[in-house]
Amino acid sequence: MALIKYSRPNVDLQSKNFSDILDEFFNESLNYRRDSFMPSVDISETETNFEVSVALPGMNKEDINVDLDNGRLSISGERTFEKEEEGKNYHQVESKFGSFNRSFQLPDSIDEESIEAKYENGVLTITIAKNEEKVKKQIKIN
Repeated sequence: MALIKYSRPNVDLQSKNFSDILDEFFNESLNYRRDSFMPSVDISETETNFEVSVALPGMNKEDINVDLDNGRLSISGERTFEKEEEGKNYHQVESKFGSFNRSFQLPDSIDEESIEAKYENGVLTITIAKNEEKVKKQIKIN
C-alpha cells in the first residue's frame, strides 16, 4: 500500500485563503527538518515558585539534560526512532524525532539551589522556588 499526500486538484493560489498558503508553506518546510523537533513547553507561576512542564513522550529520563547557567535554564536531549522491527512497515510517522534544545532566561528572583526536576508519564516538570529576598517589592510613595 502506498500513501500519497492529498493535494486539492485544480486549485490556484487566488482561490486559497492566505492562512492556508502560510500553513502549507510552514508545515512543508518543517517536515524537511527530520533531525530535530521542538517539544511543547508550559510555564506557570504561583506566589512561591515557577513551574516548567515539557512534553517529551516516549523518552527515557537518561536522554534528557537540564542545565542552569547564569540564570538561563536549558533543556536538551534526543529522541531516536527505532525502525528496525521484523515484519513491520511504517506507512506514516507523525511523531517527531531528533535532537532538541529549549532555553529560557529566568528572572533574578529565583532560588537557584531549590530547582527540582521530575519525569513522569512523558512530562518533564521543573519546579523553581522564588527567593523572597530578591522578589521585587512595591515601594509606597509618601
